[in-house]
Amino acid sequence: MSFDEEWASARSAAAGNARMRLAGAAGDGGGGGVDYKVTSPDLKAVGNDAQGLFHQFETDAFHAGANTGTAADTLSTDGFATGSALWAAWDTWRTQAETLLSACAHIHNHLEDTVVSHKNHEETLISNFSISEIDKHFT
Repeated sequence: MSFDEEWASARSAAAGNARMRLAGAAGDGGGGGVDYKVTSPDLKAVGNDAQGLFHQFETDAFHAGANTGTAADTLSTDGFATGSALWAAWDTWRTQAETLLSACAHIHNHLEDTVVSHKNHEETLISNFSISEIDKHFT
C-alpha cells in the first residue's frame, strides 16, 4: 500500500469516528454533545511531558557534537569531501534539535502559565462573585 493510499484510509477512518472531530468542526453542525474537556491537571501533565522531553533530548541530542567535529576536521584534513558533508549534516541536526528544544520549552512555559493564570482567574471569580458579595449590592 502506498503512502497516499494509507493516508487516505487513515483520513477516511478518522472522519467516520466522532471522537476524532473537535467541537464545531465541519459536519458537526456546532451542536451539543461535546465531551472534550481540558483541566488544569491535563495541561500541567502535557507541560511536564514537554519539560521532560526537553531535558532528555537536550542531553541526548548534543553528546556526539565534539566527536563529530573532530571526525569532520580529520576527514577534511585528509582530503575527504565527507568531512564537509559531515559538518553539514551536524549543522542541520543541531539546528533542528535546537528548534525542537525551543518548541518544548515554549510549550512547557505556556502551559504552566495557563494553569497559573486559570487558577488566578478562578480565585478572582470566586471572591468577586460569591453570594455574599452579590447580596451586598441588593440589600
